[in-house]
Amino acid sequence: MHRFTEKQMDDIVVAHREAKDWSDWIALGTVRLLRWGTDLCTGYRHDKEVSKSETAAAAAVEKPPKFTMNERKWLIRFIFLESVAGVPGMVGGMLRHLRSMRKLRRDNGWIETLLEEAYNERMHLLTFLKMAEPGWFMRIMVLGAQGVFFNGFFFAYLISPRICHRFVGYLEEEAVLTYSRAIADIEAGKLPKWTNMPAPDIAVGYWKMPEGSQTVKDLLMYVRADEAKHREVNHTLGNLDQNEDPNPFNSNYYNPEKPHPTKSITHMRPTGWERDEVI
Repeated sequence: MHRFTEKQMDDIVVAHREAKDWSDWIALGTVRLLRWGTDLCTGYRHDKEVSKSETAAAAAVEKPPKFTMNERKWLIRFIFLESVAGVPGMVGGMLRHLRSMRKLRRDNGWIETLLEEAYNERMHLLTFLKMAEPGWFMRIMVLGAQGVFFNGFFFAYLISPRICHRFVGYLEEEAVLTYSRAIADIEAGKLPKWTNMPAPDIAVGYWKMPEGSQTVKDLLMYVRADEAKHREVNHTLGNLDQNEDPNPFNSNYYNPEKPHPTKSITHMRPTGWERDEVI
């Protein structure tokens, strides 16, 4: 697990990659539909002006949102989202693993990155489960959502891996926005229980959180940084030739001083690296 500096986490921004072709529009439209369904299931509401801002924290201070989310509502949303967020990486890694064995050739470094993403998302879930125990209704929703999403993503990845990676890129854009709003609520004093609450021990150990920076707000900063990285990775993978191109996040570069994709959040590209920049 790569450690993030405080400045790197503060520099994370809400961003959106504009759809450029029909496959991008399919991915974006699917994310918007799922976003609507998730908002409905978790009781999530927000002020539209905040959603339009690149800095949700500033917007929340300048114009208080009409709708409020308490600590319990945020945790329900986090648990529901993270319970399915680990599916894409696992499905993609599994299918590429099987293809590699079936074709008797290497995978160009994609499998490792996808499985790392799945593991990272599962750690998010395990961390939030230390803060709240979901009831039977939430467990049923998670079971149903995961079952539908896993099978849907499985068949979609068989048909078009590129659309699937673009879909995950757009999904992670929403995740960055969601955690930015939660952080903004803490900074605005709207979540008093989390103001000085310590992060669970599992989070402190996993992210190696330093002394003095181990609160729930710090935890959300780390989670948001992870989601921003997944956003960059999947938008980049969506720009590549799915069968031939190497994974730029797992490659060596002739000129390491020049900005290039890395496993950390150094040289972050919120909307992904274009193919001609990394191949």
